[in-house]
Amino acid sequence: VRRSAHHAHQVQGRQEVTELRVTHADMRALGYCNRGAREWLARHRLDWSRFLTEGLPAAALLATGDSLAEAVVEVARRRIGAGDPDGQ
Repeated sequence: VRRSAHHAHQVQGRQEVTELRVTHADMRALGYCNRGAREWLARHRLDWSRFLTEGLPAAALLATGDSLAEAVVEVARRRIGAGDPDGQ
């Protein structure tokens, strides 16, 4: 099976999302409050404590299908692009 360069880019993009971690600082950069973020994470069965200590995989947030998740993942991508891998 022959695959196009576009397909390779799509696969690479999925890999990036899988490895990218969204941090508390990324949510705060959007002005999201802790209470609202905690409730949002609970509603989507995501662990608040883990989010605070290690961040969460971008893929887990994007799997919610929520536009708020898309926005915070974009902040995390920009953070990584600016050379801040930890988001602290």
